[in-house]
Amino acid sequence: MAKNLKPQEMLRIDLNPSGPGWLEEPVKIKPGMFCHPAKPQKIIDVGMPNPHEWAPTNEDWNLPEGWKETFLEGMRERLDKHRSFKIFMDICVRCGACADKCHFFLGSGDPRNMPVARAELLRSVYRGEFTKAGQILGRLAGGRKLTPEVIKQLWYYFFQCTECRRCSLFCPYGIDTAEITIIGRELLNLLGLNINWIQEPVSNCYRIGNHLGLQPHTYKGNIEFLLDDIEANVGIRINPTFNRKGAEILFVTPSGDVFADPGIYTLMGYLMLFEHIGLDYTWSTYASESGNFGFFTSLEMAKRLNYKIYAEAKRLGVKWILGGECGHMWRVIHQYMDTFNGPADFLEEPVSPITGTKFENAKSTKMVHITEFTADLIKHNKLKLDKSRNDYLKVTFHDSCNPSRAMGLLEEPRYVIKNVCNHFYEMPENTIREQTFCCGSGSGLNASEDMELRMRGGFPRANAVKYVRDKYGVNTLANVCAIDRAVLPASMDYWVPGIRVAGVSELVANALIMEGENERTTNLRGEEIADLMEG
Repeated sequence: MAKNLKPQEMLRIDLNPSGPGWLEEPVKIKPGMFCHPAKPQKIIDVGMPNPHEWAPTNEDWNLPEGWKETFLEGMRERLDKHRSFKIFMDICVRCGACADKCHFFLGSGDPRNMPVARAELLRSVYRGEFTKAGQILGRLAGGRKLTPEVIKQLWYYFFQCTECRRCSLFCPYGIDTAEITIIGRELLNLLGLNINWIQEPVSNCYRIGNHLGLQPHTYKGNIEFLLDDIEANVGIRINPTFNRKGAEILFVTPSGDVFADPGIYTLMGYLMLFEHIGLDYTWSTYASESGNFGFFTSLEMAKRLNYKIYAEAKRLGVKWILGGECGHMWRVIHQYMDTFNGPADFLEEPVSPITGTKFENAKSTKMVHITEFTADLIKHNKLKLDKSRNDYLKVTFHDSCNPSRAMGLLEEPRYVIKNVCNHFYEMPENTIREQTFCCGSGSGLNASEDMELRMRGGFPRANAVKYVRDKYGVNTLANVCAIDRAVLPASMDYWVPGIRVAGVSELVANALIMEGENERTTNLRGEEIADLMEG
């Protein structure tokens, strides 16, 4: 069993490098720092190779017959297919500019968690197996042969990376170490070595429509429960439609917003906003997930899961797609959609039916971010807002890695927050915007058995939150990502007790003055606003 360390114990981090043999030293797989392996059936469900029983703590991982040839052939195919991968394998000079930029290295002190060193685990195999110098000179040329021990190193450390890309921001050569992790995980998946926290959501999403495997009636029922809560707290009954053909807009959001606290309050915010402006939209109980855990498995799986949204948009005959507060969905849409499944020429270029704004940045993908959509509504004075309803909140904003670094969604959420809250404070500039620290649990690492890794990885973000809490009295961490809303509450409780986590759309709904509403004495969480003001 993993030991539940106290924060004081966790802070005893030794950032001094280990001895010269760090590459050859056998990996020590520690409970609390890894997730359970994928269940074979979940691999079979989506037609991925080599499902088998194995355990990270066992000496023998039951690698499939011909595992070495499978891995190396997969690596050769990707070196030929992805020119960037070949370049990233060749040009690193080990300058270390990325080393102290990784939240996992800062939180663990493990030198193999320096992005340069994590990539070197795979790069050394490339040199040893694919270059003449490495094949002849071996270690002298920085090369080594692929062995079962090397597989264990690759698995352990590629699943201690959230693919957040903060390291790439500081690399003088532009090496995107997250892309190396993505390909490294693809190669491990060829051997059936995924983690269940990724593989099961992938299976559920592919077969049923969402990560949790919620059946259509359950998905619809969960939303209807939230409609009851809105009616109790606001006094308005909202009646959204599901699977309605001919709606102007298809709305998709992470399934975490449908069932998980505090994501459910973000979803209540969506419902209230759309009711307020009279939006002609529909939900789908089939494409009931905007997240894409396939992205943490293989690019091909990410492509398959991304397409389900567009297939449903085509079936329902909508004009364009509006997406909720999600992280990796938006990286896939923004950076990969055109290569994967686009352009979506059967849809129209998105135009707001309320303001007339044409979202030209969505010309190809036909998909608009809810925060961008809301910011446009506020800019055109289409929302009635009372900022004082959020006066009990002193808010800072966590730039979620994928919407910020990957798609440049930096100003819109801040604009929205400043228009619905009177008290907003920024964290230190080297911890936000493009340089934002990761939540520490993205890319499928937000599992309970992985708790020590999560807390170590979340430490740099929590430290920045502590700074604004101590200086300004901040009590709320806002964000636009479902994984953030799932994992940051535990991280805040551990490192910075007293900080609540909220989606931006929840803050909007608290401030929204709706026609026919009751006197608003509670927020969406059912808390008495007067009591919170006094507190």
